[in-house]
Amino acid sequence: MIGRKAEIDELNEAYNSGRPEFITVYGRRRVGKTYLVKTLYEKEFSFFFTGIASSDYKETLLRFKEALEEYSSAKQEPLKDWFEAFRCLRSLLERSRRKRKVVFLDELPWMDTPNSNFVKALEYFWNSWASSRNDIMLVVCGSAASWVIDKLLSDHGGLYGRVTRRIKVEPFSLGECEQYYLENGFIYDRKQIVEGYMILGGIPYYLNMLRKREGIVKNIERLCFAKGGALRTEFSHVFASLFRNADRHQSVVCALATKAMGLSRDEIIKLSGIANGGNFTTVIAELEESGFIRSYTPFSGKSRGTLYQLIDPYTLFYLKAIAGSPDDDKTFWAKYRESAGFHSWSGYAFEQVCFSHMPQIKKALGISGVISYTYSWRSRESEPGAQVDIVIDRNDGIVSLCEVKYSDSEYVITKSVDSSLRWKRESFKMETKTRKAVQIVMITMNGLKQNMYRDTVQAEVKATNLFGEID
Repeated sequence: MIGRKAEIDELNEAYNSGRPEFITVYGRRRVGKTYLVKTLYEKEFSFFFTGIASSDYKETLLRFKEALEEYSSAKQEPLKDWFEAFRCLRSLLERSRRKRKVVFLDELPWMDTPNSNFVKALEYFWNSWASSRNDIMLVVCGSAASWVIDKLLSDHGGLYGRVTRRIKVEPFSLGECEQYYLENGFIYDRKQIVEGYMILGGIPYYLNMLRKREGIVKNIERLCFAKGGALRTEFSHVFASLFRNADRHQSVVCALATKAMGLSRDEIIKLSGIANGGNFTTVIAELEESGFIRSYTPFSGKSRGTLYQLIDPYTLFYLKAIAGSPDDDKTFWAKYRESAGFHSWSGYAFEQVCFSHMPQIKKALGISGVISYTYSWRSRESEPGAQVDIVIDRNDGIVSLCEVKYSDSEYVITKSVDSSLRWKRESFKMETKTRKAVQIVMITMNGLKQNMYRDTVQAEVKATNLFGEID
């Protein structure tokens, strides 16, 4: 298994704890939650059941009944409700001779159909019986991270405080992607790996679609742009499987895709056409918890200045390149790479790769041990306008202004780029009134070309630094 060391250690500790364990495993859809649990414990399962997308109450209970029959090797009467379903599960577990009884309920949010009382039945099962059994290890999983958090982790009802361990499964890092490629016989250099990450992120399910005999360009053409490509329709499938009324969530991410720096709440409302209110707040929260967007407060900003930014690589790529592309042009991606659209998307996408690897960037700068905070910044006063991709506010008396640039070769600081960098630094110092030293850092794919303007930059980070392990 690639990576997942911390998650594996936590699950193994729970298995050997000798106590009742109620474990929640959550994270973005396709990130490998089910694979993680099954790889570790499939042979230890006393019961396993997975929810079914878009299934109704009766259909789900029927499938639960069939799972009970499979594990008990006995015929089961039809289940009238979830309370009876969990009573039957209790009986099954009481008959089991296993010392540690692992129960895995996958895609839990899909079991919680309207008016089903699923959560109340789960509460009763755990509180009235399982929580007093030292041999029970209940593992629940869900891709709808907002549901998991609202119903299990933050709920103040019968399950409040009952979850004994919460494990969030994150996408692979660049280093883990590299390990995946090496172990599966891919011959990709780091440039190809970064470009793949800008499109697919660190989502194992997407990586498994790649063919090792094809380069990254050919793979992307086949998956995203060929007729019937597996990732041509992934956007709508993912949103429909995670959210009720998914069109609202799609409207928000479409609005956010228009501005790399992010949008304020009012700007999103205006562009998406969604009315302000509780429903909009819920949509934003669900997108953030599910890993599609992030919220941040700009440097020296107030909470009312919160911005929201699209951070999911595949979603961004879909909206910028796949959506609206012809499905019969096998060379579309190769031609798109020469367009202005590609340069706009690649700059935004590489910036998000950097944001998701801030520990590696700080290590490359030699400040891993320094307390620091990461922001973005855009001027409200300067003319012409100024903005900084990444601001690292450090406790060692320095602020690092990080300019992120994507290019196929060494990046050249021209006279105009030099003037822009100096203007950003002066605007930042003047507007924020910081007393710290302000340095310019360049983060690039292939480093900086030496010329007369190179000394404007105090430090540089290359894409290869993003592959480093974090202590």
